Order: sequence, then C-alpha cells, then structure tokens
Amino acid sequence: MDSFTSDGFGFRVTDTSPADGGGAGQVAVLLHGFPGDRRCWDRVAPVLAAAGYRVLAPDQRGYSPEARPTARSAYTLSRLAGDVLALADAAKAERFHLAGHDWGAALAWYMAGHYPGRLISVAALSVPHPGAYMRALVSSSQAARSWYIAAFQLPVLPELALSRRGGQVMRAALGRTGLNPDSAARYAARAADPGAMRGPVNWYRAIPLRLRERTGRIDIPTLFAWGDGDRFVSRAAAGLCGRYVSGPYRFEVLKGTSHWLPEEAPERVGSMLAEHFARAQAA
Repeated sequence: MDSFTSDGFGFRVTDTSPADGGGAGQVAVLLHGFPGDRRCWDRVAPVLAAAGYRVLAPDQRGYSPEARPTARSAYTLSRLAGDVLALADAAKAERFHLAGHDWGAALAWYMAGHYPGRLISVAALSVPHPGAYMRALVSSSQAARSWYIAAFQLPVLPELALSRRGGQVMRAALGRTGLNPDSAARYAARAADPGAMRGPVNWYRAIPLRLRERTGRIDIPTLFAWGDGDRFVSRAAAGLCGRYVSGPYRFEVLKGTSHWLPEEAPERVGSMLAEHFARAQAA
C-alpha cells in the first residue's frame, strides 16, 4: 500500500513488509511530528521489519499534498486519530502497535487513552503524556522551552517566518537543535513554500480547540523515550510521565541525543521499539 483515504483526503504512506522474525506480521504504525514527514522513520522501519513487523509510516494531515485542509478545526485530535484508524482499517489491522515522535507522540497518547482496544502497545518519543507536560509547565523550565507554541497561534506570520530565505532560516534553527543536515534540508525545502506550512502550523493553532479532548491514564503497555539533550522537553516533564500510566510502563533516557530521536538514533530507536512490541504481545 502506498496511499489511503480518510475524511475525503488522500494520504501517502510507506509500507515496509516484514521479514521472518518474532513480530508474526503484526502491524506497527509510526507517526512523525513537526516539521517532519514519514521519511523520519526511513532507518527505523527496516529494524522493525527485520523483527517481523509490517511497518506503516504515513505523511500525516497537513503534510500529504492531498490532505492539507486550511481550517484549524480540521486538526483536532479526534480527526487526526480518525486518519490513523483509517490507515489501520485499510491495512486490515484490527489491532496494532503505535509509535509517535513529537506531535506524533501527542497523537499516540490520545489514541492510547481513547482507543485502547485497537492498540497492542503504544510508544511515545520525546513528548510526554499531556498531563505530565502541563504539570511541568508550572513547575520547571518547560514554559520557557515552549515559547514558540504561543507564537504559532498568530495568523500567517509563522508560515512567513519559517519560509524566510527559502527555508534556510528554519534549516539553521533545526541544525542548532540537533537535527542532521540532510533531514533539516528536506524539511526546510517544504518550509520554502508558506502554503505548504499552513497545515503543519495548524497542528499548533488547533490547541485551543483540543481543551476538551483530554487524555486520561494509559493502561496498555507503554514506552516513553526521551533524549537528555532535548531542547524542547524538560527533564521534569519527562520524569513526570509515568504518573499518568497505570499499565506496564518503561521509561528510557537516550543519553547524548537531542529531540530528533528517529533521525539521530534510528538503530537504537528501532531496537527499543522492537523489544517493547515483543514484550507487549507476550504479555
């Protein structure tokens, strides 16, 4: 499968077939974050496929060229979750493993809280449970680290700022936070077109609309991984995450890594996810 449809939109997806291994052909869905795309998982997917998992990595709403609604109301968590469920249904996966990075992690937490029956396990990279994040906002440096979220609420200006000098300003900023040059250049190429950035920025603009879309405690097997060089998520927020998980929980600190775990440490991330998935299916 190289595409699927949801809510009248078309989405691109990378479908990596499983090799022989312990995954028994189970499906693992990998969700990218801002400002990435499905290719952030390019070196993670083969590790999971080698362990026997079928890996589906979609370009999410706002990123796929045929799935770029302009209204921020199109980016509520319930609608974004509907896209993931549509992908799983297209793959005929009644239950599946779910992993996400950055905004993909936020969506993964939401799905684990609202659709636990569809998930075998959940893994979140870099971004903790929203309850942990909110608590850290008032008890740590998290608020200062999250200044850009308020800036992204403005109309038009964020897209124009991200597209400055053909996206090179954004490319330099991503590099300073630890993203590798190739990935930074690819994401900056998209940012060169302000119109292409409206959807990704709308994930942030929809935050006020999500105040009622609360995520409760998670009771399915859960993995949270955080890089100790992350400039966007504080250690306090990462450490609080376990308070919001009542099921089997594992917290991994990837020492010497930044926020961009799938691109920066793909082999470590892939092995960690494969182990997490295997433990969950054996439980």
